[in-house]
Amino acid sequence: MMDPQARNISLESSELIGIAADHGGFELREYLVKRLRATGRPVIDFGDRQPQPDDDYPDFVVPLARAIAGREFERGIAICGSGVGATIAANKVPGVRACLIHETFSAHQGVEDDDLNLICLGGLVVGHALAWELVQTFLAAQFTGAERHLRRLAKLADLENKIYTQELP
Repeated sequence: MMDPQARNISLESSELIGIAADHGGFELREYLVKRLRATGRPVIDFGDRQPQPDDDYPDFVVPLARAIAGREFERGIAICGSGVGATIAANKVPGVRACLIHETFSAHQGVEDDDLNLICLGGLVVGHALAWELVQTFLAAQFTGAERHLRRLAKLADLENKIYTQELP
């Protein structure tokens, strides 16, 4: 794992973070909420509040994604069984840059280069220890703001605008 202290970033932050999960991510969400709060980080929990096998990940992930897009907080964590559905749902919200992450390089590089603001995890795929390592790495990373990255993000924002105004070629 990348050492957060080497990057002069404290994981003990008052920066608010949002988290959401369906039944497939329920147990991992519970674990991560407990670990995040133990570091002093305030967490807004979008649920699910109880494991319900017939719940649907968009019902929890989309409100989280909208809160991130609305800048209620900078980053979030979305969890479903594989992480795939959570990623798809989150990326339907303009302004959200969500990615399914299962290893530490992408957890920091996604933020540094692509301004990733929502990490998606598979609750049935990633164990607790690795998930905690990924979340710490994601939260410790900072967007570089390099010109080439800003240019690419502007192109994505332009694409989102065209999609939502129905101006696709």
